[in-house]
Amino acid sequence: MHDYDWLLLAAFSLLVLAPAPFLGRYFYRVMEGQRTWLSPVLKPVERLCYRVAGVDPQQEQSWRGYALALLAFTLVCLLALMSILLLQGGLPLNPQQVAGMSLPLAFNTAVSFVTNTNWQAYSGEAQLSYFSQMLGLGVQNFVSPAVGLAVLVVLCRGLARQSSDRLGNFWVDITRAVLYGLLPLCLVLAVLLVWQGVPQNFSDYVSATTLQGGEQTLPMGPAASQIAIKQLGTNGGGFFGVNSAHPFENPTALSNLLELASILLIPAALVFTFGHYVRDLRQSRAILASMLLLFIIGLGVCAWAELQPNPALAGLPIEQVGSLEGKEARFGTFASALWATTTTAASNGSVNAMHDSFSALGGLVPLVNMLLGEIVFGGVGAGLYGMLLFVLIAVFLAGLMIGRTPAYLGKKLEAREVRLMVATLLVMPVGVLIFGALAVSFAGPAASIGNPGPHGFSQALYAYGSATGNNGSAFAGFTADTPYHNLMLGLAMLLGRFGYILPVLAIAGSLAAKRAAPQGQNSFPTHGPLFVVLLTLTILLVGGLTFMPALALGPLAEHLAF
Repeated sequence: MHDYDWLLLAAFSLLVLAPAPFLGRYFYRVMEGQRTWLSPVLKPVERLCYRVAGVDPQQEQSWRGYALALLAFTLVCLLALMSILLLQGGLPLNPQQVAGMSLPLAFNTAVSFVTNTNWQAYSGEAQLSYFSQMLGLGVQNFVSPAVGLAVLVVLCRGLARQSSDRLGNFWVDITRAVLYGLLPLCLVLAVLLVWQGVPQNFSDYVSATTLQGGEQTLPMGPAASQIAIKQLGTNGGGFFGVNSAHPFENPTALSNLLELASILLIPAALVFTFGHYVRDLRQSRAILASMLLLFIIGLGVCAWAELQPNPALAGLPIEQVGSLEGKEARFGTFASALWATTTTAASNGSVNAMHDSFSALGGLVPLVNMLLGEIVFGGVGAGLYGMLLFVLIAVFLAGLMIGRTPAYLGKKLEAREVRLMVATLLVMPVGVLIFGALAVSFAGPAASIGNPGPHGFSQALYAYGSATGNNGSAFAGFTADTPYHNLMLGLAMLLGRFGYILPVLAIAGSLAAKRAAPQGQNSFPTHGPLFVVLLTLTILLVGGLTFMPALALGPLAEHLAF
């Protein structure tokens, strides 16, 4: 590693971790309706939103009512986005006269953005109008992370409240998440990106003559606003086909740093939001320590693997300083490895290099990050409620080991909660192993795999891991735009989203109805180094035991072949 690589890592760590405690407290105050420094400006707008929508902000819902509102909202968003994509050829803001999408691709894309996956089986500059980018995808880039944040807040309330069946109001929660949280941050980042050279206009595409005399088309459009929310909302869907490897999405080293740090900014802050809800910031520090430990392990392996010389070029008179295949020379090897680790530790999925070109072990890291359930920071809200499920599982295992009824923050974990936790453990195996096995077992779907042998298997495993984990990144050699994969990947995305959300809401309702028992000296501590180690090992063992055979057939076999 060079000096500038260490400087990038230091600046990235500072931008993510330094604001986290303050931003975490801000989100707590926002979601609980307390006064913030933006309240004088935004409170009248918030009240107007409730008045127009006919929402009583004082009327709270049970977990079932909350779930029904969430599902109804998602269904409306899905149908609306599908309609926009199918009909975009006749809609405004379409200077390139882009035609509507096919039905399978429109379904896949709509599901992708509604579930915060942002899997892209299309090229944005070639297949989407400005109207679809802004009113279609851009709107979902705000509301889908807001839904994840709302579900997290419900789980936090379930742990904090006692003898209650009320957990908040879904419509109020998503309004506050967007209005006070995502919009202000997005505005700041979008202005910074425009300053760095990212386009933000409604111009026609520009034809240019290159120095060699060839003709080149330069895509334009309202890119900066879309890129800002794609990073801050852990969405990841690129305005252009090659995402943040495109010089218009990510033109400079500073834009690379800002976009990279934005991926983890809100997920890291929400760890402290949880601590404010349960009135114990020690719990936040323990969870953050486990996340950082897993992140550092992943980054270390990925960076080490990508900084090794390419074994296929061994013996040739070539000086190698890491592998640059599929990477932008203006960012370099370490910055690409850092981005790949970050974007899959969160459920972001944006890329500044092609993961398909990574070495076998380098590509293993983003794949494992997704297969763990994307709880190493994870998406906005979704990452932390996934991590809290692992916290509850670790507490349950600790209770079995010491022979006591497991309890977390004074709330006993009984048969109902355990059954719901086990149900969430089946989501990733079903979406990845079963759906992925079908994809490689039939000749038609398997034809989408662009490489033979273990690497080809890794491409399919990565695709279904990305879809079920609601990540959205891909190995580029996998042809996803087929009717079969559009349907099955769409179903995997829905499973990965609601297979967690519904059990989490049910667990929150069950915990909120309990009374918290006082914690004494004999209570199992969930805030010290011992618990951090237990939690980390629980995550690795669950992921390892579930997916190790598949990983052995893919990236591990590819690595051993050289």
